[in-house]
Amino acid sequence: MPKTLAEDLDVLLAVFDGKLNSRIVEKLRTIRGKLVTLWYKGLVKSNHSVMEFVLASYFLLRGFNIEVEKSLENNLVCDIYAEKDGLSYIVEIETGFVPPSNAIDPVNYRRAREISKIARYSKYSDLFALATPPYHILQIPEELVVSPGKRDLEKLLEMKQLLDQYYKSPPISVRDLLEAKVDYVYIVDVDHLKIIEIKAEDYVKNICKKSILSTRVYKLVDIR
Repeated sequence: MPKTLAEDLDVLLAVFDGKLNSRIVEKLRTIRGKLVTLWYKGLVKSNHSVMEFVLASYFLLRGFNIEVEKSLENNLVCDIYAEKDGLSYIVEIETGFVPPSNAIDPVNYRRAREISKIARYSKYSDLFALATPPYHILQIPEELVVSPGKRDLEKLLEMKQLLDQYYKSPPISVRDLLEAKVDYVYIVDVDHLKIIEIKAEDYVKNICKKSILSTRVYKLVDIR
């Protein structure tokens, strides 16, 4: 089994090399080089970078110009920045990881993290997406997939209160939440090299909500 990111990406490149045209493969080699360099510096994780590499192949196949780990501003670096037909796209990958320090608040941690990604990054592109593996359900609030004029201020304030528990420097404002947007969700199946593209509002309606509504909930104690 591969032991390093370089070996992981070489396995994928060997598959792509026989199935994609040489121009795309050459671009993937360049992307591989950048990701491996960052990995050796301890700036990226293998599981995240492999998903990034698979997503990069998807966008290249669709004719996009892309850059991985692109610097924006205010020390922000986005995972994938893509352009095509005058439109810009940013994709942020969320693997579902929860650090040990958040062992007793994993859902709030994930929810705050995913809201913060939408609020911080979506302003830098025409379209914004989150990407995740099939085994993780993104915690996307319904308010962030409807137009700003339809957003409930009380719910935005609740989001702001949650975010303030995790992100204080710099803080995320209510205006950031009012203007934030997420357009698509990409489900990245690395095992089978498949990408599923879903409109964000459909993801919230058919996956986020149904995952709760169609399940029996057993509450152990009342927590307020």
